[in-house]
Amino acid sequence: PRTPESPRLFQFRRDGFLVLEHFFTAEECDSMRNQIQRIIAEMEVPPHCRTEFSTKEQEQLQAQGSSDYFLTSGDKIRFFFEKGVLDERGNFLIAKEKSISKIGHALHAHDPVFKQITHSAKVQELGRKLGLERPVVVQSMYIFKQPGIGGEVTPHQDATFLHTEPLGRVLGFWIALEDATRENGCLWFIPGSHT
Repeated sequence: PRTPESPRLFQFRRDGFLVLEHFFTAEECDSMRNQIQRIIAEMEVPPHCRTEFSTKEQEQLQAQGSSDYFLTSGDKIRFFFEKGVLDERGNFLIAKEKSISKIGHALHAHDPVFKQITHSAKVQELGRKLGLERPVVVQSMYIFKQPGIGGEVTPHQDATFLHTEPLGRVLGFWIALEDATRENGCLWFIPGSHT
């Protein structure tokens, strides 16, 4: 006979998400934040590579769909900026460290801190418990929620952006590195929308 499913696993299968408080230690969260600050301090982005990040389809096609910088970022560490932080020449209108929307998409492959955490024993164990059989990390990113600027992230399913066989076999791990609240931009889910 099969062993009964834990209440948390049942909840995950039903809702499509699971919230795990304190999965990473405060020290691990600090190490990721500190590493990102080091990466930003060393950031050099030529003007022709300064791409604004958007989730609106038309803006995506204009800014990212035609951008090799975005389309070839899957195996690199690259920088994407908030809307309205660049002038028509690609110069920053505000401090560059406050203008970043996200850094992606291969922190897990090229940065030692993010590589160690991504491939840690506890992440692997969680993946196994959630039913992953032969997992492959396809992307990683650090998303900023800059105060006072930034476009809306419209409702979406991550699986629609990543081609897998069979389709839709994507499991995302979202790590809040500081307290995420309604006031400062937490993540929202529609329970059951994964089906």
